Amino acid sequence: MQAYFTNKTVLLTGAAGFIGSHLVDQLLAFGARVIGVDNFITGRRVNLAHLLEQENFRFLEADVSQPTASYLEAFLSDPANHAFSQIDLVLHFASPASPPAYQNKPIETYLVNSSGTHNLLTYLHAQSPKTRFLFASTSEVYGDPEVHPQAEDYFGNVNPNGERSCYDEAKRLGETICGVFSRNYQMDVRIVRIFNTYGPRMRFDDGRILPNFINQALAKKPLTVYGDGQQTRSYCYVNDLVRGILLMASGENLGGETVNLGNPEEFTVLETAALTQKIINASVTKDDIVFATLPKDDPTRRKPDISKASELLNFQPEISFRDGLEQTIAYFQTEESRNLE
Repeated sequence: MQAYFTNKTVLLTGAAGFIGSHLVDQLLAFGARVIGVDNFITGRRVNLAHLLEQENFRFLEADVSQPTASYLEAFLSDPANHAFSQIDLVLHFASPASPPAYQNKPIETYLVNSSGTHNLLTYLHAQSPKTRFLFASTSEVYGDPEVHPQAEDYFGNVNPNGERSCYDEAKRLGETICGVFSRNYQMDVRIVRIFNTYGPRMRFDDGRILPNFINQALAKKPLTVYGDGQQTRSYCYVNDLVRGILLMASGENLGGETVNLGNPEEFTVLETAALTQKIINASVTKDDIVFATLPKDDPTRRKPDISKASELLNFQPEISFRDGLEQTIAYFQTEESRNLE
């Protein structure tokens, strides 16, 4: 895998985000040149601060929903960026990803996943049709699934006009756009559907289950469980996810493929709450959990079928949930996690 990235130029949208910034680190470690793009709607400057002096990294503050040429052509024409002029791979990861974030920015969310995807692929089709393109989709395309676990051939159960649809349906439309450019223009377009991912650099105010539980446990407050807590999630540590993404990006003859990436180990929300409390506070009592109404369209079961990733990419997650959770908690105990820009 590493050999593919050496001396390649990668355009990565969403570079200042949780997953995007980890991808930048690994790409640079593999010897790639990276052009990072972000508009800081949810990405954080601190995630890239350690890279700004790196010779093989350039950063563009831009809105990917705008025409690609508007922010990229001036950069590429600058003689100082000559080494970055031929883009070999585009990783499109720009988008709010947590329900509070995308519900707060619904228009930006559906535009970056639809118009942003179309703009990037249109630009590549005109300027560099042999460039590989990988789209970061999501397990949310399965909605509240009626099939368990979820495999890539399941079409999903999504509310097209619900509170989450600005994200769910935008990712589905992004996949549609990818399919058009793959089939109609024979471009090398790949899709990864990302299941619940966690780890260092998640925002302190992310709003998803693990940051919420960690924050409450560190503050010695009861953990808020929505519904009865029997709904399930499968958690993938960010290092495992990044490895899967780069396997998908670097593999040969994978154009047109869609692959689930995640950890199929499944936990109830109550089990997740109990483990978080045990790691942070050593014990759990009935007073350590409070129950609240389940949000509308919140999925009741979520577990990836990663058979295809195993077959095509030889991908299997390696980091246990407890080990990954301990590392994530350690990060949240530092000041770095607290809404720094």
